[in-house]
Amino acid sequence: MASFSLVLAALIVCFAVFLADPGLGFSGSTEDGGCPCSDPSHCKVISTQPRKEVFAFWVGSTTWKHYDWTRITTIVMFHRHNPQLMCYAHSKGVRVVSMGIFPAANLSSVADRSAWVMAEVNEAIEQYLDGINIDIEYPMNKSEAHLLTNLVAETAHAFHISIPNSQVTYDVAWSPDCIDERCYDYKGIAEVCDFVFIMAYSEQSQIYGPCIAMANGPYNKTVRGVQGYLKLGIPPDKLVLGLSWDGVDYVCQKVSKDNVCSIERVPFRGAPCSDIPAKERTFAFIMTKLVDSTTGRLYNATYASPYYNYKTNVPGQIRQVWYDDVGSLTLRYEYAKSANLRGVGMWPVDSLNYTQTPAAENQTRAMWEAIDTFLK
Repeated sequence: MASFSLVLAALIVCFAVFLADPGLGFSGSTEDGGCPCSDPSHCKVISTQPRKEVFAFWVGSTTWKHYDWTRITTIVMFHRHNPQLMCYAHSKGVRVVSMGIFPAANLSSVADRSAWVMAEVNEAIEQYLDGINIDIEYPMNKSEAHLLTNLVAETAHAFHISIPNSQVTYDVAWSPDCIDERCYDYKGIAEVCDFVFIMAYSEQSQIYGPCIAMANGPYNKTVRGVQGYLKLGIPPDKLVLGLSWDGVDYVCQKVSKDNVCSIERVPFRGAPCSDIPAKERTFAFIMTKLVDSTTGRLYNATYASPYYNYKTNVPGQIRQVWYDDVGSLTLRYEYAKSANLRGVGMWPVDSLNYTQTPAAENQTRAMWEAIDTFLK
């Protein structure tokens, strides 16, 4: 039985949308003339039935026409909107969803949750979007977890009623084991939304062992995290494995003869060390620096991840970059397929070099084609 707060939120949202425009809210009509697309049909919500997902995050680049739209199924507009991108994606049959964040301090307020859900639904309707991806990463103990689950349930219920065929998803940590003190009801969240996106990157946010540079998403930890979600009883069809298309760039305080890079010790949420000192780098940047690296491409078999060292203009400074490329990503796509997961995804889709120079085109094409390991 649905909770009182869930029903209340859905009724408030639906009533508000109906008052604003009964046709727009429930039928996806574009007769109001507000559609920004040259073809009004591109303002309609995508109604494709569930399929293998390729879930991409767009963070604002202007190169989106050069993405491989034959492989993407959903694209998240990360904290910004672009009507032209929406129109183009819809013309390719790709869902476009917004990013949703809610203040942790307000989770206990049914009124605040309802108001937020109403605003998010109305925004999706006004922007002709296909749903919402919720990204809440606050510390939370298990006694509070039900409040977050309620918010996700209320959001999914309201979206599904107000915008037929809409999609509501949630971003979860790489493991359900209270990563970064996020002790959520992960099974409950997965049950009430369409699926969850496992952020199998930034896995060094809490380092309890040696304070050294490591892979952004080590293969062994990634597999352990997915298995943790499956052990909770979450069906594989509710899991999308999100992988990193960027990398992390560490300043080494010292480098051993075996290329172990010791890093600055910065605590994070109870852990004595973290990847906070590292810089996030795009794949395009990483490939450029690789050419001038002092080591060439190195490979860690335990993490199944490549890395390299390079020097900067700072005297004596050595930096170490960990990243994923076609080879390491293919292993992860193979695992997602073997585990019968619903899909794979990338953070962020903007990270590749879309300048269309011959070298860049080859690198970019290979990254997209690697996804076929999962799709076929």
